[in-house]
Amino acid sequence: QAQLEETGGGSVQAGGSLRLSCTAPGYTINWTCMGWFRQVAGNQRVGIAVIANDGTTSYADSVKGRFAISKDNAKNIFYLQMNSLQPEDTAMYYCAANPFTCLDSIETLASRNFGYWGRGTQVTVSS
Repeated sequence: QAQLEETGGGSVQAGGSLRLSCTAPGYTINWTCMGWFRQVAGNQRVGIAVIANDGTTSYADSVKGRFAISKDNAKNIFYLQMNSLQPEDTAMYYCAANPFTCLDSIETLASRNFGYWGRGTQVTVSS
C-alpha cells in the first residue's frame, strides 16, 4: 500500500520541463529524508535525488545540473523540478521518504532506508 502520492508526471518534448510533487495524505510525519527514484521497465529502480531535513541534497550524475529537489516543510510536500528533459529521462518516477535517517541515503542514493513510497508517476520525453 502506497503511503505517498506523486503528481506532475506527463509527456513533454526534449528540452522541456516538468515539476513532480510528493505528498503524504493522512500522514503528519516530519520526514528526515526525502528522495526521488526512477525506473525503466526491466531495469532496477535508481535513486536520482535526495534531500535531508537540514536541506542537504545529493544528485545522481545523470541529472545533476538539470534536476532540483526541494521541500516545503509547512505543507509537508517535496518536489522534483526537472529541466532540460531528454528522452533518456523517460521512466516511472517514484517518491520516497524516511522519518529516521538520511546520511546513508545522501551518500549513496540507495533505496534501502526508505520505508514510505508512492505508486509512481510516468514521465515521457519525446525527441
